[in-house]
Amino acid sequence: MANSVNIHEATDTNFSTDVLKSQELAVVDFWAEWCGPCKMLGPTIEAIADEYSGKIKVFKMDVDSNPTTPTQFHIRGIPTVILFRNGQVVDQLVGNQPKDVIVQAIQKHMA
Repeated sequence: MANSVNIHEATDTNFSTDVLKSQELAVVDFWAEWCGPCKMLGPTIEAIADEYSGKIKVFKMDVDSNPTTPTQFHIRGIPTVILFRNGQVVDQLVGNQPKDVIVQAIQKHMA
């Protein structure tokens, strides 16, 4: 699990209340322990969570422990980062993206 205090754990149980009903832009990193690119993306997600603390909500969801939600959002490959605003998917990035690409997507959708 993430080291940053600004990263929340998303689960199949809390997804609709914590992510979809979030007042802020919600950024969800769908990942798995065995996934090399996911581990490489981890520090980037942590840095973004720290930099945007109080402005957005950042979540990590382990796809092995929580199979329902990734299926619902048609996650085919990981890591996948999905941005949600008002319960709707507003952006999706697949693969280990550079930080500036993720930041650009976040800034595009911030209120």
